[in-house]
Amino acid sequence: MNQKLSPERAETDDEPDEPVLQRPRRKGIYILPNLFTLAALFGGFYAIVMAMNGRFEQAAIGVLCAMVLDSLDGRVARMTNTQSAFGEQMDSLSDMVSFGAAPALIMYEWALKGMGKLGWIAAFVYCSGAALRLARFNTNIGVVDKRYFQGLPSPAAAALVTGLIWVMDDLGFKGVRDIEWLTWLAFATTLYAGLTMVTNVPFYSFKDVNFKRTVPFIVIVAIALGIAVITYHPPLVLFGVFVVYGLSGYVVYGVRKSRGRPVSVIATSTDEPDERGLHR
Repeated sequence: MNQKLSPERAETDDEPDEPVLQRPRRKGIYILPNLFTLAALFGGFYAIVMAMNGRFEQAAIGVLCAMVLDSLDGRVARMTNTQSAFGEQMDSLSDMVSFGAAPALIMYEWALKGMGKLGWIAAFVYCSGAALRLARFNTNIGVVDKRYFQGLPSPAAAALVTGLIWVMDDLGFKGVRDIEWLTWLAFATTLYAGLTMVTNVPFYSFKDVNFKRTVPFIVIVAIALGIAVITYHPPLVLFGVFVVYGLSGYVVYGVRKSRGRPVSVIATSTDEPDERGLHR
């Protein structure tokens, strides 16, 4: 038996259904790698507080701890497949505090404050160099040879600056502002680290080291000996390592230049033969 629909019912049935708008799903934040990043940020903040209280050895150790944690957050993210854009931005901001602002402020309080304008200018050169270095790293990440850093990486620059403070404090140099040669050494080290961060000098990144490969037994012995040497006198040995790495880029630059090889780690074209491997 057929039933006739009322006009109102027919109009209602003929109208298309309105699409149901669904709110976009909110993305969460991976907690594990960001915990390492926050811990590195705390290391930089702790270093600033210690420097304000005149405890420069603890300030230097805080920056070094931030270095170790900063090297772990990216590896943890890759191992657990928890990379995110949020984590990348968080890491850059943490690096700016721990390896940009903190070392500049610590060095200023330790030695540069008594130099007047020259002191804070040197500290600012370092701080701005770290900011420019991080911004360039984020924008050039797709065109730089992964085996090298373009300029001195900010954690190494921070280690160079705070390492000098740590070793001199350990050797008993407390009234640094009254020691003219040490003040100028701090001034030169700060400028060197700040300016080297924004150069195009290649520094080995160690990113092509594969920890999953087997190594000869002598490598493990060498690592054990290295740990033993570091524990003998950590401030002096570690600072020596920082100095060697801080100079190594210029050595690589000179060797490449003398052999006629390209010295820039930036690739402008993947078709040119002399730029093979820069996009790997």
